[in-house]
Amino acid sequence: MRNRYVVCYDIADQKRWRRVYRIMRGFGDAVQYSVFRCDLSPTERVLLLMALTEALNQREDRVLLVDVGPVDGRGRTCIEALGKPVESSPSERLAVIV
Repeated sequence: MRNRYVVCYDIADQKRWRRVYRIMRGFGDAVQYSVFRCDLSPTERVLLLMALTEALNQREDRVLLVDVGPVDGRGRTCIEALGKPVESSPSERLAVIV
């Protein structure tokens, strides 16, 4: 079962920020600067956490991963956006680890 996650990050260094951004693009859809919506299986979640852990400076950077529930349940309806619509990309993603 896939769960929907909201992933937010605050990266202190521009080079690491670009690396984290590229990692996130492989797992989800950007909805704001440094905020992604990701529909992940348990295995994809572990792959994402491993890739982020390698990219981060643990003393300077921070990532927040919020599980909002199953994609087919609450996860589909609990995120609302005002203004410019959030575009979705294809539901199938390949994990890209940089």
